[in-house]
Amino acid sequence: MNEPLEQIDAPAEAVERQRLPVVAIVGRPNAGKSTLFNRLVPGRTAIVDKTPGVTRDRNIGIAKAAGRRFMIIDTGGFEDVDGSPLAESVRAQSALAADEADVVVILLDGREGLNPDDRVLVDRLRRLQKPIVFAVNKIDSPGHDERVADFYALGVDEFLPISAAHGIGVHDLFKRVAEVLPAEEELPDENDEERPIRLALVGRPNAGKSSLLNRIVGYERAIVDATPGTTRDALDTPFVHNGRDYVLVDTAGIRRRSRVVELVERVSAVRALNSLERAEVAALVIDSTQGGMTDQDARIANYAWERHRGLLLVFNKWDALAEGENSRKRMFAAVAHQYPSLADVPMIALSALQGTGIKALFPALEELVANHRRVIGTAELNRVLAQSVEAHAPRSVRGRPPRFFYATQTGTAPPTITLFVSAPQMVAPDYERYLFNCFRKAFDLRGTPLRLKMREREH
Repeated sequence: MNEPLEQIDAPAEAVERQRLPVVAIVGRPNAGKSTLFNRLVPGRTAIVDKTPGVTRDRNIGIAKAAGRRFMIIDTGGFEDVDGSPLAESVRAQSALAADEADVVVILLDGREGLNPDDRVLVDRLRRLQKPIVFAVNKIDSPGHDERVADFYALGVDEFLPISAAHGIGVHDLFKRVAEVLPAEEELPDENDEERPIRLALVGRPNAGKSSLLNRIVGYERAIVDATPGTTRDALDTPFVHNGRDYVLVDTAGIRRRSRVVELVERVSAVRALNSLERAEVAALVIDSTQGGMTDQDARIANYAWERHRGLLLVFNKWDALAEGENSRKRMFAAVAHQYPSLADVPMIALSALQGTGIKALFPALEELVANHRRVIGTAELNRVLAQSVEAHAPRSVRGRPPRFFYATQTGTAPPTITLFVSAPQMVAPDYERYLFNCFRKAFDLRGTPLRLKMREREH
């Protein structure tokens, strides 16, 4: 019987609140690793395509089988297809994922049969001296069971036949995985202030997002290659800086829609935008060597702003310009002039490759998060409301102006202010914008959006 696996629709912070066992899925390209990952993790978070090597970095999710929760890592293929440095990087990423894992699932391609690279892969991973579960994929019907026989030449005692595409045998596979997992260690609950800061790195292809991620966490977490589009999936990397918990989300580069031709790149662009939904703040990485901010950069910034994410502009590759502080200020001023909606967004310049300017990143992020999570006293809000209305009263509609009673904060991340008014429908859009700007200016909410809501209240 093909029993369904339990799927976890866990909150984004669940990974950080528990030290979950880690399971890595490794195998040759196109063996079906991403299909298996998608069957375990809700939301189909890994890109599936017939093109070998589509999964270039590691994709991480949370799954549950036989009552056990665990992190699961989807990896790129263990094969040297073209001998390129990128192919070597993909293999290195797979090796790193296996080394970090508590249990390794080696997925073999039953349709293609035994391959010399399978023997190399098995020999390498046996040296890790950790639990390994072997599965032969694409066994879609009982008549295909003979496909498994060839793989016993690898000297393995047991192979589990599965079909990741159809779910056949997947439950049994991860029931076996659950049996060899180490004990799950619970961590104390975190309050709202201590929850990890979820930071999305977004930007156009080849702006240096993965280089910045690697610089921040201190090792080759993401593959860095000059080919635009190297990072295709969004990746989550937890780390700690100066006692603060962070989760970095590195994303595929976002191109103009007209320039996105391949299906894989279209899906990646959508996923990069969707990754902002899982983040609290975003760092828009901009290639300084391209003459400053482009219209496409501005579109990405506006998307983050519309999703109510805190925003930091990071001008990367500053070392290539060999410019001084005055040039930096001129570039920032030019951005504020060309894109007035971004004039209130904090900006820094750095070189992810050289490490220069990195020290400015975390103070800027901490200030940004503090604004995004800002709690403003009710008395302060009502003082600003009263002063604003006194300085510029709303115009009358049908002989009666709307009357504002009081203001209160009703949310954070971003700050949300609710105004109680006699007739919200009588508040003109331009007057609402006026009040919005008064609150932003009064509380210096740099880098974070502000939500302003109107609610009706009787006299």
